[in-house]
Amino acid sequence: MRVLIVEDDTRVSYWLSCKLQNCGHNCRLVEDGETALCVMEKEAFDAILIDRMLPGISGIDVLKALQHRPHPPAMVLSAVDQPSDRIEGLRAGAADYLGKPFDFTELLLRLEGLVQRGQSNRESEQQLSIEDLIIDRRNRRVSRGGQAIDLTEKEYALLLVLAEHPGRSVSRAMLLEKVWGYQFDPQTNLIDVHISKLRAKVDRGFQRSLLRTIRAVGYVLG
Repeated sequence: MRVLIVEDDTRVSYWLSCKLQNCGHNCRLVEDGETALCVMEKEAFDAILIDRMLPGISGIDVLKALQHRPHPPAMVLSAVDQPSDRIEGLRAGAADYLGKPFDFTELLLRLEGLVQRGQSNRESEQQLSIEDLIIDRRNRRVSRGGQAIDLTEKEYALLLVLAEHPGRSVSRAMLLEKVWGYQFDPQTNLIDVHISKLRAKVDRGFQRSLLRTIRAVGYVLG
């Protein structure tokens, strides 16, 4: 999974990042709420770990700002951990709230549970639409502008991951994890080959290209 860590204490954020990466996960670190909101507008994540006390915009205010737009599930990490504090965090939109100090194994299990539930919710959507591109999950059909698009299993899986995060860049690492698993070398050109074929099928013959490459970042659909 790809996790956004929003924490102004660099010792905590780097420790968390190292522990998660050792478990095979990918992390992006930011130190304040404003940057977190900007990053989430542009990049795709599976989950957010956010400190309650941040410079500028607090973690609670970040959660409130996210309530009216699609976003990954968020877990608050905070030394402020009274029942009233946890209730406030959950009401602001947190999917979970964990007090500091915490046990990493507990955090990991909770985080993986959040991601699994989020994935189940996304899979329950029977149809995804990005402009004139329609993905029918139930019948595994894809069309654009009313024209059917025939995709291989891997092309379809790639398209689904991208379509679940419309308008946001999906990193190569995230695509490798979701479509192929961890055993592939992140430097492989496997993704480039499949994205090239997918782009030809999705965009060829249409005036507007939906599938774009963001250099050194990832790929965006929409």
